[in-house]
Amino acid sequence: MSLSNRYDFVLVFDVRDGNPNGDPDAGNLPRLDAESGHGLVTDVSLKRKVRNFVGLIKGQTPPFDIYVKEKAILNQTHEKAYVAVGAEEELKGDKKRKGSGDTVDKARQWMCANFFDVRTFGAVMSTGVNCGQVRGPVQLTFARSVNPIVAQEHSITRMAVATEAEAEKQQGDNRTMGRKHTVPYGVYVAHGFVSSFLAKQTGFGEADLELLWQALEHMFEHDRSAARGEMATRGLYIFKHDSELGNAHAHALFERIKVERRAGVEVARSFADYAVSVNKAGLPGGVSLIERI
Repeated sequence: MSLSNRYDFVLVFDVRDGNPNGDPDAGNLPRLDAESGHGLVTDVSLKRKVRNFVGLIKGQTPPFDIYVKEKAILNQTHEKAYVAVGAEEELKGDKKRKGSGDTVDKARQWMCANFFDVRTFGAVMSTGVNCGQVRGPVQLTFARSVNPIVAQEHSITRMAVATEAEAEKQQGDNRTMGRKHTVPYGVYVAHGFVSSFLAKQTGFGEADLELLWQALEHMFEHDRSAARGEMATRGLYIFKHDSELGNAHAHALFERIKVERRAGVEVARSFADYAVSVNKAGLPGGVSLIERI
């Protein structure tokens, strides 16, 4: 069933003693706003976690397969789309050749029908074998911490070395030093949008929407690692519009969700040190609020 409503949502999550999103251009330090010191988590990082969750519970099988996944070779997937729509003849010869307009349209539809992340987030599939481009109905912003974060650096050791040469240099001590970066504690907020108009173009339906909500609720529970510490979704607030066009501006709805550090707390180290206030009074006509957590 296709969507007939617009949605805007607020995602609140936290991290304790972990690195929620390292910056490879800064030695994998936690990402932050250089001017304000607030922590950042990219939309790409959040989408990765959604993809991983859906792939885990759906077994990466159509119609919930994942297009952008670890070790995937995207052009090989494009070729499968051409074979599936009966256009394998166009694969012969130079595979960088653009497909015909009709074939590209069919291949794009096939990709949307089979891959959850394509019909959800969209994709550029014009590399090599051309399957066109898809603009996804679901978009996320960067997540930003409520307060400035402190990025701590820790020395760590491994009681082993990789080669015999290293062992000889250390005369059998076999100790390897390393560095680890963490945020002691931080609460992050991201905003998201779901367009029913774009959903109709990709085939994103009610079942996909429910799966998205489940992923945002539970994705951190299945993304554990030593580097990320403790991360958890603390709130998912969904504004549902009665119409496809929308009944209020997204920014006005987002302002109704406020996350603030409690008075008297100088150094926050748990979610109990924060208060979440939700202004439900006087919601614009045609807008309802759904609290998933």
